[in-house]
Amino acid sequence: MTITWFGWTAIALTVFPVAVLAYGLFSVDRRQFALVKQNLARAAVDDAGPVHGPRSFAELARRITPGTYEARLDRLLAYAGRPTSWPLDRLITAKPLAAFSGFLLGGLVVLVSPGPSTVAAWILLTAFGYFLPDLLVWNASIKRQEAILMELPNVLDQLLIAVEAGLGLEQAMSRVAARGSSPMAQEMGRTLQEMQVGRSRREAYEAMAERSTVSDLRSFVRAVTQADRYGIGISRVLATQAAQMRVKRRQRAEEKAMKLPVKILFPLLFFIFPTIFIVVMGPAVINILESPLFDR
Repeated sequence: MTITWFGWTAIALTVFPVAVLAYGLFSVDRRQFALVKQNLARAAVDDAGPVHGPRSFAELARRITPGTYEARLDRLLAYAGRPTSWPLDRLITAKPLAAFSGFLLGGLVVLVSPGPSTVAAWILLTAFGYFLPDLLVWNASIKRQEAILMELPNVLDQLLIAVEAGLGLEQAMSRVAARGSSPMAQEMGRTLQEMQVGRSRREAYEAMAERSTVSDLRSFVRAVTQADRYGIGISRVLATQAAQMRVKRRQRAEEKAMKLPVKILFPLLFFIFPTIFIVVMGPAVINILESPLFDR
């Protein structure tokens, strides 16, 4: 029975990587595949020699990664602010390396104590190593979007004060970006940089909205683009948006406060109340057990 189990496990560990490799080779986007071929051909001309395969492990990892999955990773990196220490190529390269590390570690565990449970842990550890970079980037993106949501009302108040003082919207955004290091200030600084390199105002604002999952930021971008299109005063738009953001922030705080009793209920029932019962009722129970009634 043990030989059959290990046999099926060996077959699964052989078939699954081959299936993933085949899926990555055949489901890649055709346009990306054409660009890869053009780049390889250009590199071959520059080096005066033919290219017979991927030049590095990074190219191999990127080639076997499906195009849709690569686009999802790129979107997660955009939500996380595209950290300089984790570009897309490094993330794609780190995934198979982490999976291989988990595979080796699990293999050592199986060699030390073979059994069905250790084999299952081996497979899970390999899968966890492959998806560990995704989890790290996803966690960073969630924290960054929460920071944007929290500081957006304050940023709109700063923009409103600067605009009412006589500055334009871009100048106000430049002051916010120059004097702050928060995620919202970074997004505004990147938007201004895109405008400086020739991108239109509307496209730069829409790109800022696409780099975030915060609905309030998307609403602000939509209002600004409509005001720019129809010639509405930007100070009026900023005042309305700032008031709405403050109301929404207060409503979110009230919602969290209303959820707090429900979250506290189970810790009270399972951890605090039993301790209180022991402290209060313990001495009385001891006195009852030591009474002459129980001695008889």
